[in-house]
Amino acid sequence: MAGFKLSAGVGLLGLAARSLAVPAPMYSEPTTTFSVPKITGVVEPVTNVTSHGPYTGPPPTTTGALSTSVLAPSVPALPPGPDAFKYPSDGQLHAPQPAPYTPAGGVGTNGSAPVYRVLSDFDYQSIALALHQEWIELDLFHWGLAQFSVEDFEEAGLTAEDRHLIEFMADQEVGHATLLSNILGPSAPNQCTYNYPATNVHEFIDFCQKLTRYGESGVYGFLNHLNAHDVGQLLLQSITTEARQQMIFRQFEGLFPMPVWFEVGIPQSWAWSLLAPYISSCPENNTRLIWQNYPALNILNQPNPFRINGSNVWNETTDGGYANTASYRNIDESDDCTKSTDVGVSCAPGITRNRSMPLSYPGRQVFLEWDEPGKPIGPNNSYVTDTQAGAPKFAAWVSQLNVTYSPLENIQGNSAYTVQPDVSTFDGNPAINGTIFLVLTDEDLYVTPYNLTQLNPHVYAVGMYQSG
Repeated sequence: MAGFKLSAGVGLLGLAARSLAVPAPMYSEPTTTFSVPKITGVVEPVTNVTSHGPYTGPPPTTTGALSTSVLAPSVPALPPGPDAFKYPSDGQLHAPQPAPYTPAGGVGTNGSAPVYRVLSDFDYQSIALALHQEWIELDLFHWGLAQFSVEDFEEAGLTAEDRHLIEFMADQEVGHATLLSNILGPSAPNQCTYNYPATNVHEFIDFCQKLTRYGESGVYGFLNHLNAHDVGQLLLQSITTEARQQMIFRQFEGLFPMPVWFEVGIPQSWAWSLLAPYISSCPENNTRLIWQNYPALNILNQPNPFRINGSNVWNETTDGGYANTASYRNIDESDDCTKSTDVGVSCAPGITRNRSMPLSYPGRQVFLEWDEPGKPIGPNNSYVTDTQAGAPKFAAWVSQLNVTYSPLENIQGNSAYTVQPDVSTFDGNPAINGTIFLVLTDEDLYVTPYNLTQLNPHVYAVGMYQSG
């Protein structure tokens, strides 16, 4: 055995010595292969929605939001908790370390195994809302690709690679819907049928851009309030994907891709109010939601990102409120920024675009109309718009970290105008930028990102505003 080792060693040394004289070493092809087992999770069964359009079925047998006994008309505002200012933020350690390189504190850090299941009604209803959002995105992306031809997309400046990206985003939604369905279990809401406010590729892209905006913001609004922090971790890892989708649709629309320093979060009832009008019908016995449906806010001079002078518009939306989707109809070629190639003017699809003429600006008059409550809406027209607020007095501009109020002027019935405020989060960062949320309120209540739901009892109507 020792002789074998020696001869082997001599052979290797000899080979090494001879190799010094070979200018181009020879390499043999590998002859050994390994079989690796495929590890994959089963996705939620998905079938393409076969019909689209407004609900035309029979009157619903169940109406209104899901509810039980209600303990109070609103959640009272309270001062900070007793330990809110207890920790001295001085950069020093103030408790023993539970393990090396591990500071004391945190949630879910004691070694307990995560179970990834909802722990409260709040958790269930919030995740169910997020699942409805994933379902509509899955269908919407597929619908657009099927509804419009290759020529339609190419006329809008979107190539085969761009269309493949939209298809991949639909595939992402399969994963997101599977994840949330697994978390909720057998009672998870199923996919529904939908009605979209788009008749061409440009309007489809604008609606996608706005839909992913309120989908993303709706999750940010409740994520850190979940009882189930382990569920929140999974949801965080899906919603950050949706944030990328929203930016991509902005790029497809020729908008500046990320015009803000902070992304805004909104309450669940705002997100449901914006989502439900585009759901036509759901399967029988689909789980119902608790969230409120506010009346629609229609922005009469909603800025139109397809125009060179996008702020000089009137009544150019396709849905009459809520998302306030931009119309790409009756635009003269001389004012169509999608056709321009000039820097500062063009809004053709691109990595980034700068507009020399802004879509909106501080001091701009914004003209508004709003619906009365009591309108059937949402799946099977089985929900009803409602508000606990008094008559609207203010417009609340909800963007980034700010809620900024401007008074309603010249109120006549269900119409008024207001003036876009001049406000910044920090110097150099205009707060009102990008696709934001505009709601009407009866009071200019002071709220912050973590307690924005305190504003809900004072909200009369909800809409989206295309600033920038």
